Amino acid sequence: MLFRNILGLAHIKKHLAVSANSGRVPHAQLFVGPEGCGLLPMALAYAQYIICGNTDEENSGANNACNIKFDSYAHPDMHFVFPVSNSDKVKSHAVSHDYIKEWRQFITEQPYGNLFDWYRLIDIEKKQGQIGVDEAQDVVKKLALKSYEGGYKVMLIWMAEKMNISAANKLLKLIEEPPNKTVFLLLCEDEEQILQTIKSRCQILHFPPLAEDAIVTALLDKGANKEEALRIAHEANGNFNKALDLLNKDSEDLIFEKWFVQWVRSAFKAKGNKAAIHDLINWSEEVAKTGRETQKKFLLYCIAVMRQAMLINYNVEELAYMQIESEGFQLNKFAPFVHENNILSIVKELEDAIYHIERNGNSKLILTDLSIRLTRLLHAKSS
Repeated sequence: MLFRNILGLAHIKKHLAVSANSGRVPHAQLFVGPEGCGLLPMALAYAQYIICGNTDEENSGANNACNIKFDSYAHPDMHFVFPVSNSDKVKSHAVSHDYIKEWRQFITEQPYGNLFDWYRLIDIEKKQGQIGVDEAQDVVKKLALKSYEGGYKVMLIWMAEKMNISAANKLLKLIEEPPNKTVFLLLCEDEEQILQTIKSRCQILHFPPLAEDAIVTALLDKGANKEEALRIAHEANGNFNKALDLLNKDSEDLIFEKWFVQWVRSAFKAKGNKAAIHDLINWSEEVAKTGRETQKKFLLYCIAVMRQAMLINYNVEELAYMQIESEGFQLNKFAPFVHENNILSIVKELEDAIYHIERNGNSKLILTDLSIRLTRLLHAKSS
């Protein structure tokens, strides 16, 4: 991965290249940014830049043999850690190395992909992956070895917020004082989930969402027409992974939209109609049949829709980027039901449901309770 292959983020490319060229490479760095902004491609390009000893911002390839190894992501001084779980392929004590073939496929085909895309590729979308203590032990062993080519070694930890406490504690000392010329690159979307003891040992670099014009240019290169590219780039809201899904009509948001509309319609029927509670229970059962990662992603989608509705309700439509295509449902007609008297409570209920699902609560009970609570909140009157 080369810097010139990455969409936008020119200021971050320049910062990383200049610091590497001047020999200022922090031994532990935390890259933080929203989904689809390019954290992983940037980290891959930066690792290649410092390991292969390139000297120009465009990473043109001063060391061709080194760059060839990076083309297949098989350079011996580049190590990867990412969330995994036991599966049909790995029955117990799963670690990243067990899925390295799939990982190379993932970063080649979907470098802007999200956690759900990764779980789907390795067929664990109904489980919750993590970075556990077995993984931490593997990291310690790998970094105890000398650099294969005598230069930098890089340990890239993708979705570092999935590191459990045991693994984090085991890696603390190593992150604080790694072997000479060893660099940790931790990538995360939710900084709040990273232990403070880990954060305090890292230099933090925040990434913004991608600019719309960068996404438009990339979509045009992929065959979209100008009108389609502009519409998708606006709806993607800085997320290139979502933009690609919308272009290919492969977005899980289409399923989430169906669930959301189904719930809203049941919620409004439920007012003064006790029989309609069965519709809410059926809705909860349908969503609960999916994997926990899907459920969490859907609830995050619901939070995003509620925030968009609030913006529309308060006449700032220029900040509303979501489009709901379901027949008969219009976001601007739903918007008046989301207001100052219920928005905070709605978001809290959704966040609490995510919390309990993440901790392996009974999904059907959690979602049924959530649907009833949200139904009451939607009927609250605006002041």
